[in-house]
Amino acid sequence: MQPPVIVLNGPTASGKSSLAVELALAVQASGRGAEVVNTDSMLVYRGMDIGTAKPTIAERRGVVHHLVDIAEVTETASVADFQRLAREAIAECRARGVVPVVVGGSALYVHAVIDEFSFPATDPQVRARWEQRLDEVGPEALHGELVARSPQAAAQILPGNGRRIVRALEVLELTGEFTPKLPEWTAAIEGVHQFGLELPRELMDRRIDERVEQMWADGLVEEVRSLAARGLREGVTAWRAIGYRQVLQYLDGQIDEAQARAAVKAATRRFARKQLSWFRRDPRVTWLSAVDPGLVAKILDSCGLD
Repeated sequence: MQPPVIVLNGPTASGKSSLAVELALAVQASGRGAEVVNTDSMLVYRGMDIGTAKPTIAERRGVVHHLVDIAEVTETASVADFQRLAREAIAECRARGVVPVVVGGSALYVHAVIDEFSFPATDPQVRARWEQRLDEVGPEALHGELVARSPQAAAQILPGNGRRIVRALEVLELTGEFTPKLPEWTAAIEGVHQFGLELPRELMDRRIDERVEQMWADGLVEEVRSLAARGLREGVTAWRAIGYRQVLQYLDGQIDEAQARAAVKAATRRFARKQLSWFRRDPRVTWLSAVDPGLVAKILDSCGLD
């Protein structure tokens, strides 16, 4: 019988990363193996440490972490790539009798990994052309072009979401149709136990604000400046990460430092609410209090690992 797969969902600052380590150590203490599989799209990038709240080597406490620091900031980390790499890591862990603890900050990425999830056609040249168009006219104007081509698709994509607009236009050009809705939840991996971490909104917002202040104190601006010298702006996905995008605006003189810091806080709060909204749509997620001192024991008991 294969080991279970533990999936931790929840908003930014809910404590998923530290809980994953605690769970892995508790499983190891019982004589089994356990390793963490990352499904945060930005933790893959080398050098993007402070702004992503990437667990340090010390914070990992000897627990193996998969899919961390595997790409340069100039590379593109797609959902399809994540699906393949994460599934391979999960299968490899289970083949060794090791419990995979999957830590997901994005419902899309988690969904793609654990469920049946296929991807429409893609063409780098077509996408590059639409990305250039995005740079030229901005997301709102490009959204208008999407409306003209497919009102149905445009109605389900926010005008400010440049990446999704580009993807929709790419698929429309290649296939003539685009369905922005995610497929239904149909498990592709057996033995998955999903848990969601929830905490009061006031506490979540306070943690987010404190985290951003700590990022600034830890040197986020210098980190972004260093990554910019390594080609951060030339990448497709990395520079769009919350924190990095706003600091780049500050470094480019578009906003001042106080505005950048405030913008990071506001964007993170919006993202956290979006995360919760998406995760709550999945009826298979068991929701638990992020501040429950008995959290580890409850999760292990639910997975039959007590």
